Amino acid sequence: MDVNNVKSQMRKGMLEYCIMLLLHKEPAYASDIIQKLKEAKLIVVEGTLYPLLTRLKKDDLLGYEWIESTQGPPRKYYRLTEKGEEILRELELSWRELNETVEHLSRN
Repeated sequence: MDVNNVKSQMRKGMLEYCIMLLLHKEPAYASDIIQKLKEAKLIVVEGTLYPLLTRLKKDDLLGYEWIESTQGPPRKYYRLTEKGEEILRELELSWRELNETVEHLSRN
């Protein structure tokens, strides 16, 4: 068994959920998303993040707006759409159930 591969797959599975959790709190610029994930010990590179943001946007879970920056060109700030908020609520329930299952199995 390749433990690093399993760990990588677990992180990938959680990444969309974590991004949606961040954007639920407030709209964010891609660099801010990367920084907040890094602070939470979930390391993500731009090459991973941008395709994911594009897919979430295509699925109508994210929207964005351009906001003027004091340090260069306007920045694209991502936010959850109404559909994204609904999906996030479903994911939160799924996460709780999955977490309870894992906790139960690790205790017994």
